[in-house]
Amino acid sequence: MTPLVIDTDTAQDDCVALLIGLLDPRADLRAITMVAGNVGFDDQVHNAFLTCNVAGRLGEVPLHLGCRQPLERPWQGAQDVHGDGVGGLRMDLTGCAPEDEHAVDALIRLAAENPGELTVVAIGPLTNIATAVRRDPSFARNVGGLHVMGGSNNGRGNITAAAEFNFWVDPEAARIVFDAGFRVTVVPWAPVTLERAVFGPARLDEIAALGTPVSRFFDRICAQTLEFDRSVGIDGTTHPDSLTAALVLHPELVLRSADYHVDVETEGRITRGYAAMSWGVHGQAPNATVVEDVDAPGFFGYLKDLLSTPVQPARPFTG
Repeated sequence: MTPLVIDTDTAQDDCVALLIGLLDPRADLRAITMVAGNVGFDDQVHNAFLTCNVAGRLGEVPLHLGCRQPLERPWQGAQDVHGDGVGGLRMDLTGCAPEDEHAVDALIRLAAENPGELTVVAIGPLTNIATAVRRDPSFARNVGGLHVMGGSNNGRGNITAAAEFNFWVDPEAARIVFDAGFRVTVVPWAPVTLERAVFGPARLDEIAALGTPVSRFFDRICAQTLEFDRSVGIDGTTHPDSLTAALVLHPELVLRSADYHVDVETEGRITRGYAAMSWGVHGQAPNATVVEDVDAPGFFGYLKDLLSTPVQPARPFTG
């Protein structure tokens, strides 16, 4: 089993990534850490507990609250894309208390307890990870692997023409992380997500036909994002976060990757959050492995199998 922490801004595909951490037998999910990103912070916390409930594991995995603002900028979310992040589903959170320990302290502690063993899956803005680096210089070398969903490999963004959302929200944090010495693997928005991790109508119908509680949850939480994606010319739901989590546990899904030097623009007026990924001809030492291609049918088949898991929520929810 792979010891994991998932650092998340829980909405839509982040929830699917959490399902992977909660249901895949290869995953030893030690904690969920929360960072400001997609939707309001309280909604993100609700969505994480709701996802744990849908997976039949409510109360089993500690949830730690982290940074509620980017390092140097006001928070800006993506509610226009995700709504509340779970399609209006609500659950009574009575008795669902997050841990007292701050997410940054939890990340530092968990990495230090087993140096070189913990994998951190960072699928939101990198504020928590950068803050941990600032607080503990040994954090980067204690983490066994950092898998980041973010940026585009010299491709288009999804929040601006130049930038992917996670890096755009907190570009200063992203720059700190890529300078810190982690063993980083990056799963970018473009081209990998857009070419290999979009589920069109036929695949969504296959998932809906499963009829399990988790497949119905998937269908519901993806509905609003699907509507948005279609409005911008993407005929399907996008799954960069769950792809990132899946590749940690199933590296055989990676068909091609390469070493790059990754830096993030923090000052550009129209290029804030742009990930400059240098492919080895500019005299810069590599600091990350960037995934270039994945087994798209294999990823869909894996996720479909996971969503067929016959678990029952421990607590009712409505919406």
